[in-house]
Amino acid sequence: MISVVIPALNAQATLPETLTALIPAAVEGLICEVIVVDGGSTDRTRQLADSAGAQVITASPSRGGQLLAGAECAKHPWLLFLHADTVLDTGWEREVSHFMERIDTGKAKLAAAAFRFALDDEGLAPRVLERLVRLRCGLLRWPYGDQGLLIPRRLYDEVGGYRCLPVMEDLDLTRRLGGRRLKLLRTRAVTSAQRYQREGYVQRALKNQMCLLMYALNVPSTRISQFYGENEQKP
Repeated sequence: MISVVIPALNAQATLPETLTALIPAAVEGLICEVIVVDGGSTDRTRQLADSAGAQVITASPSRGGQLLAGAECAKHPWLLFLHADTVLDTGWEREVSHFMERIDTGKAKLAAAAFRFALDDEGLAPRVLERLVRLRCGLLRWPYGDQGLLIPRRLYDEVGGYRCLPVMEDLDLTRRLGGRRLKLLRTRAVTSAQRYQREGYVQRALKNQMCLLMYALNVPSTRISQFYGENEQKP
């Protein structure tokens, strides 16, 4: 029922855990295929994905383009977009199954869903950031890509799907969906905190907010990408 699409670029350190969290749902038959869209990795990303039984395709290293390419290959009526450094909490499939059943039976209106943001780090800084993200999502209904996106294929097609953008592809899609068609799940999507640890939580958060402001001001995505960091995909 679900096609999982994972854009990846040199993700050998994180991809195995991301894929492992999908196994119970695959055993139950909830996940029918996993598509890893490689952006030109020079490490063992492709080999690891292939050995895990995922379908591996190649696209240019642009997260929006990779997500678009993966969706075009997907064969099933539900799509789950997930970053290669994000791990869904144990038991995630139960909440997702309930959400899908309500949509498929007409008990709930057609909608997409995102998970609750979390970081795999200890201390005050990651907890504060998680709370701020929760506040943003509650007020604006603007989840980012590191929270995953579960969406019926028919709704994905209706809003035009992902666009081939180097950055802000997640916000571009969720804004077209609108808050009324986006549910925030309780299950956590736990994302690697490496970039925050490397750059510093404050610096990284400020950079993300500056990109958001530039996007709101209609700055071209290529300019935002240059500011964000050459060849770096948005977390």
